[in-house]
Amino acid sequence: MTNMNPLHPLRIVLVNPRNPLNIGAAARAMSNFGCSDLRLVRPYDPSFLEARSAVGAADLLAHAQMHATLAEAVADCALIVGTTAVGAREVLHPLHALPQAVPMLRAAMQSSPVALLFGSEKTGLTKADLSHCHWLLRIPTQAENYSMNLGQAVAVCLYALATAEARTSTEAPPALNTPQMQPRSTAAPEELERLLAVLMDVVQHSQTRRVQSDARYAEHLRRLLLRLHPGRRDTQVLMGILRRVLWRLQEK
Repeated sequence: MTNMNPLHPLRIVLVNPRNPLNIGAAARAMSNFGCSDLRLVRPYDPSFLEARSAVGAADLLAHAQMHATLAEAVADCALIVGTTAVGAREVLHPLHALPQAVPMLRAAMQSSPVALLFGSEKTGLTKADLSHCHWLLRIPTQAENYSMNLGQAVAVCLYALATAEARTSTEAPPALNTPQMQPRSTAAPEELERLLAVLMDVVQHSQTRRVQSDARYAEHLRRLLLRLHPGRRDTQVLMGILRRVLWRLQEK
């Protein structure tokens, strides 16, 4: 990365945001800490338009990217991390508290774009949203009141990442066996989505299970692919094999 701003490679992704005050607060926190790439997935339009007047963040909001799908919003990111308060929900991903997650995020941002996902104020990130994530991040809070306001959560994460600059710039990144520490040849999200589409076609045509409402099955397969974190060459090889299998199945 040539940009000297340590948070330049970070993309803040708000999924299904509704409250204009929260959207504005998140944008202002980004402006405070030098993070400029805001992406909104299916925002509630009236709220988004109202949020454009947020003090100190008008320019950032004016340049925010609008996306119809989460896959489209994170297509250029090598690492995708979801935020969660956990609560009573089942966790299907590796989960790291913010203090432990910061050096991992900062190390990943040294070489490639990173997406940090925040969910709707009412429901957080859904299981479908989380299926796009390599791992999850939790802000340590009191058990009695574990859920944070959206704008506050964005601000806390950005503060932790911004103030970690001195430490992470002078120390070698930890030798962690996690997807974000893999070589840059790791398959991009859009490549994995193409592989997933072909894999789902094979499942459909094999008639080994009913897949009329396959959103959940696709989520499971996406999580599986992310856990394997295949390289680009691996993805190409798998794609070729699956297409040959699909061609044979379609002949029957």
